[in-house]
Amino acid sequence: MQTNAALDTLRIGKYEFNSRLFVGTGKYPSLEIMQHAHEASGAEVVTVAIRRMHLDDASGKTLVDYIDRKHMTLLPNTAGCYTAKDAVLTAKLAREALGTDLIKVEVIGDPETLYPDTRETIIAAEELVRDGFTVLPYVVDDPIACKRLEEVGCAAVMPLAAPIGSGLGVCNPYSIRLIKERANVPVIVDAGVGTASDAAIAMELGVDALLMNTGIAAARDPVRMACAMRLAVEAGREAFLAGRMEKRLYANASSPMRDLIATKHAERA
Repeated sequence: MQTNAALDTLRIGKYEFNSRLFVGTGKYPSLEIMQHAHEASGAEVVTVAIRRMHLDDASGKTLVDYIDRKHMTLLPNTAGCYTAKDAVLTAKLAREALGTDLIKVEVIGDPETLYPDTRETIIAAEELVRDGFTVLPYVVDDPIACKRLEEVGCAAVMPLAAPIGSGLGVCNPYSIRLIKERANVPVIVDAGVGTASDAAIAMELGVDALLMNTGIAAARDPVRMACAMRLAVEAGREAFLAGRMEKRLYANASSPMRDLIATKHAERA
């Protein structure tokens, strides 16, 4: 019998994925460990910072050569951009260099917190949508900003759970739930997930996928953590689809006395 997970396809624009875990490429102890972690994660999407890649490396080998493109879809991002203009130019470079219309738009507004600049993000997203890109914007956990990005044509929205690389987990579950409740496109929580329990909590809120990098790459054993994150995402998704029990203030017996008394009466009769 097929499980819900086997039938539960994630659709983003024209793309379809079975895994709901997206992974990154930064901060790993080595590129070989990154490869093994990617495999253990079961992810089908990997994001790469186009501005931090040396596509014309003299050795002839780049970061992309360590990514299994037969099983993983590249999601270039505009990390390191602080204006819409720079993000648009970087996205166009990524399309030419990597042959994909997918782009994760990041326009940073504050170098200390790495919080995105909402205004510049919307400007960049709108222009890239017009230019035929499948746009996934990194944005604050603001329902209004997410709705605006959806309205300009983004294929998904990517609200942060916490600042990039912080590992704080989902700091504002209320906002994430509101974003998901109002969205007509996939909601992918991006940034802040530090361990498997964070991933499960985020998925139990009903979001469609998670993107993480530091939570895996900075773990003591990145490959093992990648496996843990995969299992947590799957478990959180299944729990959301199953529907959790109602929370109660007082105890509620698993074997109510009422049923036991009814059984005894039936036996006497």
